[in-house]
Amino acid sequence: MSVKLSGNRRLSRAGIVIGVGLGGLVDSFLLHMILQWHHMLSNRIPPDSMENMHRLMTADGMFDAACFLLILVGVLLLRNAATNELVVPSFVAFTGQLIFGWGLFNTVEGIIDHHVLQIHYVRQVPEFAVYNWTFLALAGLGFLGAGWLLMRLNRNRV
Repeated sequence: MSVKLSGNRRLSRAGIVIGVGLGGLVDSFLLHMILQWHHMLSNRIPPDSMENMHRLMTADGMFDAACFLLILVGVLLLRNAATNELVVPSFVAFTGQLIFGWGLFNTVEGIIDHHVLQIHYVRQVPEFAVYNWTFLALAGLGFLGAGWLLMRLNRNRV
C-alpha cells in the first residue's frame, strides 16, 4: 500500500508536534522539578521567598499546561490522519519524529529563552554559558539530527 506525500507529511507533523510537547515536559520534569536547575522565569524572579517560589511554580505550571496542549494537538492530528486511512509510520520513523520534535523544542527554547530573552538559563550558576551552549548543541541540534536521520532511514517503510 502506498502513501501519498501529503499523508506522510500529516503523519510526520503529528509525530513532531507530539515530540515538541514531550520535549517541553521532559525539560520541565528534569530541569525544573528533579534537578531544580531553573524555573521558567528564573532570571526575572529570584527564588528567595515563598511568594516568589509560588510565582515561579505558577509559570512552570502554565508552561506544562501548554506542553500538554501541544501533545493533545499532536494526538488529534495523528487520529485525524488515521481516520483518513493513512498508513501508520514505522516504529523507527515515529521515534524519529518524536526525537526531531523534542530537538526542535530544545533548539527554539534554547535560542529564545536562554540566549535572546534570557528569561532563564539551563542552570542558574556563574558558568551558565557552558550549560546553555552544551544544551543547544546536544539536546537541540543533536536531537534534531538524530530524529531527522531516523525519519530518513525509514522514509520508505511503514
